[in-house]
Amino acid sequence: MLIAGFPAGSFQANCYVVAPAAGEECVIVDPGQNAVGDLDDLLREHRLKPVAVLVTHGHIDHMWSVAPVCGARDVPAWIHPEDRDLLSDPGKGLSLTTRQQLFGGLTFTEPDDVRELADGEVLRLAGMELTVDHTPGHTRGSVTFRLPGTDEIPDVMFSGDLLFAGSIGRTDLPGGDYPTILRSLAVKCLPLPDDTVVLPGHGPQTTIGRERATNPYLAEAAPHAGPGRGL
Repeated sequence: MLIAGFPAGSFQANCYVVAPAAGEECVIVDPGQNAVGDLDDLLREHRLKPVAVLVTHGHIDHMWSVAPVCGARDVPAWIHPEDRDLLSDPGKGLSLTTRQQLFGGLTFTEPDDVRELADGEVLRLAGMELTVDHTPGHTRGSVTFRLPGTDEIPDVMFSGDLLFAGSIGRTDLPGGDYPTILRSLAVKCLPLPDDTVVLPGHGPQTTIGRERATNPYLAEAAPHAGPGRGL
């Protein structure tokens, strides 16, 4: 399995490429702000051919470059229907102040081919099987993508802004809800094996076991307002 990535743009949102091996087809996860150049370099380095772009949620820091990447490679974008409108109007997912700061003269459009994700769906792409989990709370349409491991490699979860090393995604933007994100963590993260590798939308990788033992949000039993990371 080949997984490589980089933090994109001023938001430092992690963009990943995933493939069975170098020289094969791949999927791209969350191409954010100014991701095109670094992404092209990564694809050339590993001789990869993209077949799809997967979007963990519709916030601008994760989908800024979705349309140009899909257009240049003639591949579809996959996103949950609850966040699909953010592809063409990402300001809906931001505060008024942030919209005014970011979108002076900028316009966004959907890629030509947009496909909608469903909870529990298994995507068979690039010779891999990725399980989709709907994990609302950061946004209404947030999802994670899970890859099964092997005897030598543990399971992998691309967590978007659901779960970070030591923290969780913020819930104070439109579509966010703290009790809902706690339910998503409880239902979709806590049942996973401890050695599951978590590749988050921001910051370093971690494991479910490490977060189970140290992340205060995973230990919360009662919902309350709390801070988080990510746009």
